[in-house]
Amino acid sequence: MSGVRLAERLPFSPTITGATAVRVLQQISRDKGSTALLLAIPCMLMVLLKLMFHDSEATFERVGPQVFGIFPVIVMYLVASVSTLRERTTGTAERLLTMPVRRLDIVLGYSLAFAFLALLQAVLSTLLSIGPLGLDIKGPAYLLMVIAMLGALLGLALGLLVSAFARNEFQAVQFLPAGVLPQFLVCGLFVPRDEMYGALSAVAKAMPMTYAVQAAGEAATHTGVTGLFVRDALLILGCVVLVLVASATTLKR
Repeated sequence: MSGVRLAERLPFSPTITGATAVRVLQQISRDKGSTALLLAIPCMLMVLLKLMFHDSEATFERVGPQVFGIFPVIVMYLVASVSTLRERTTGTAERLLTMPVRRLDIVLGYSLAFAFLALLQAVLSTLLSIGPLGLDIKGPAYLLMVIAMLGALLGLALGLLVSAFARNEFQAVQFLPAGVLPQFLVCGLFVPRDEMYGALSAVAKAMPMTYAVQAAGEAATHTGVTGLFVRDALLILGCVVLVLVASATTLKR
């Protein structure tokens, strides 16, 4: 009885949330293109990066860890925005909301499903990078996995939010240059933030991808967990929560 009472007090239903997550995973597993995009493309990008800098090992050691805060955001954004938009346009989300289902159940269900996929993506990318590709980092490998997962969750949150404003899959992809690529340009990968022109440094501080790249750099250059890494990870997680809440408000009954 106490377990039932606790479930009733929660702002979401664990049963419905779990069922939603399972349904989303089943749907993605049937879409071979999305599965390949989620799991194989990040690994292929890391291989490409290694080949690009095969004559400059120092550059690969610097850039390699940082892209763990970039690639997952872009890949997960594309898959999440298109998958969610399909559910909106086909009326699946609306049909769910005609049932005794909270909006938070749906958002958390999607988040749980994609978090599982993000974990697989992070594990595969990290093992490939520090194994066959020879990426040398000073910190423990699991820190890179944490950043990759947080980056994927950020891409998921942005994808869910964008799907509310896009009318078709093409429009969802069009939001990528507006919402994600500017973060990629000012995240500090190409130019350190303190060397950026004018107000670009201030703009970079407002971009969550900046903190993902910075945290990945901390994991690569320090032997343990630093205060800056923890701060950046918490900032990314806070951004994820805020965007997910905003996504939940776009679901209308």
